[in-house]
Amino acid sequence: MTDWLAEAEALARRGEPFAVATVVRCERPTSAKPGAKALIRQDGTVSGWIGGSCAEPVVVKEAMGAIEDGEPRFLVLVGKGGPSLGRTAGVREYTMTCHSGGTLEIFVDPVLPKPVLVLVGSGPVVETLAGLASAARFTVTVVEPESPVAAALGDARVVESLASVAVTPRTAIVVATHGRFDEDALEQALRSEADYVSLVASPTRARVVLESLRARAIPDDRLHRLKAPAGLDLGAVTPEEIAVSILAEIVARRRRPHPGVTVDTPAAAPTTAQDPVCGMTVTIATARHRSEGPGGPVYFCCGGCKQRYDREPDRYATTGRP
Repeated sequence: MTDWLAEAEALARRGEPFAVATVVRCERPTSAKPGAKALIRQDGTVSGWIGGSCAEPVVVKEAMGAIEDGEPRFLVLVGKGGPSLGRTAGVREYTMTCHSGGTLEIFVDPVLPKPVLVLVGSGPVVETLAGLASAARFTVTVVEPESPVAAALGDARVVESLASVAVTPRTAIVVATHGRFDEDALEQALRSEADYVSLVASPTRARVVLESLRARAIPDDRLHRLKAPAGLDLGAVTPEEIAVSILAEIVARRRRPHPGVTVDTPAAAPTTAQDPVCGMTVTIATARHRSEGPGGPVYFCCGGCKQRYDREPDRYATTGRP
């Protein structure tokens, strides 16, 4: 078992997303050969080998995009002077200007943890949702501190407190406590990182709960994340139909994320810069080569580009800064 494969298994056990990049074809000269692999973590760090300092930043950038949207990529890195493919469906082509003419074709495959569904409460809607979500390959946890767990929950993990659940932005939380502790559960859920939070209730009850949550000084940007009543408007009547409408809403949220609440925030620091010598996009966090230019730090894809810049900085003074 190779080191990257052992690391992949460890990341998968911890529920951390990553991507695997595989060289599927090359045209000489290239340092990587067909079958070469690398694992790219969510923070952009790399284990393995899929090419030198020109290829790696491009692959890392595309891998991080694949982790974000869940879509694989097929990359063609064309060496200087090599033939361009032109517009080819499903292919992302890059011109590599700082190596000696070889071409690499690389497949980038994201490996994402199962989506997580946390059900707070009990009853027919919870039982049906647990079964449906498990069939849809969700990891299901049921929080039910007061009542015995029904056998219908199947493979769902059962805990007694929402505080014992590891909640991430990939988590969906559905509260179905039927008025027993709706506000307490929703306050915890809304203050978490969960991407989706909903309440199983009538429209009248949902309005009452919303006002109670406002009285608890929960910020509006958090309250706007609450979907109450839970589920798409399918005209659902039975518990089973309601469960279907909720799971459909969660899937739609995952596949077609809704825009969040707009707030005024400071501009985020740039994460990439342009190599002023060859024009490549360089990931700042993992850049190995940098120099100080007149306007701040300048980043390079490789040592050769840095040396050329350092010899003639004035020639490249208008590019390369993030």
